[in-house]
Amino acid sequence: MPNIHSSINFALVNIPIVMNPIIKNNDTSFNQLHEKCGNRINYIKYCSKCKTKIKEEEIIKGYEYERDKYITFSHDELNKLKPENEKTIDIISFIPLSEIDPIYFEKSYDLDAEGKGKAYYLFSEALKKTKLVALAKTVIGNKFYYCILRFTKKNIILTTLFFDEEVNTHEDDINSNITEKELKLAIDLISSLKGKFEPAKYKDEYQDNIKNAINDKIEGKEIKTKNKKTKKQIDNLMEALEKSLKKK
Repeated sequence: MPNIHSSINFALVNIPIVMNPIIKNNDTSFNQLHEKCGNRINYIKYCSKCKTKIKEEEIIKGYEYERDKYITFSHDELNKLKPENEKTIDIISFIPLSEIDPIYFEKSYDLDAEGKGKAYYLFSEALKKTKLVALAKTVIGNKFYYCILRFTKKNIILTTLFFDEEVNTHEDDINSNITEKELKLAIDLISSLKGKFEPAKYKDEYQDNIKNAINDKIEGKEIKTKNKKTKKQIDNLMEALEKSLKKK
């Protein structure tokens, strides 16, 4: 979904922007083949009642309100239900980023200035100086979102948020029957593992293995199974903490 043209509504100030997804899928793409002949599998939209193939323009959306009972919606009817801010990003308020639990973060987009961009750079500088993020609402594709706009090193990033009803969390009763010594050992272990977040160092080991295996298969080589090390589990908490610290 590249080059989405939109605008930020900052009170009476309109800021034209171009929005692009930041994250790309790194997974290796496979096709499904028939094992017997190696031919690629095709997906056909088929109506079992009419016993015929269905064209895309013949399909409508239906909601099952009772078993095998549907109310239907045409594309035009669904378009009429879209919120007014389909092509705009309407700011609601400004809040500290620390108030938002990262569990609500969904997908991020890079927002570039469109045109001369003076309003864009003014808004960017204001976000930078106040150290706040803008809470806003918008429509992307066919879905309505609440989102945040935050200034990074060079530009503004829009991150869509999950709705509260989409986040499935629950609070367990924490068993606080821990000793001071256990807590101290746990804190010491955390301190020994303290580091920096360096995303360039973190590689997708599974995808790397798949890509190497693809090259090996092309060259006619056999895929070798790597011996996985089995970690010994220690049931005694104190013993596990002490041995972990000694290992570090």
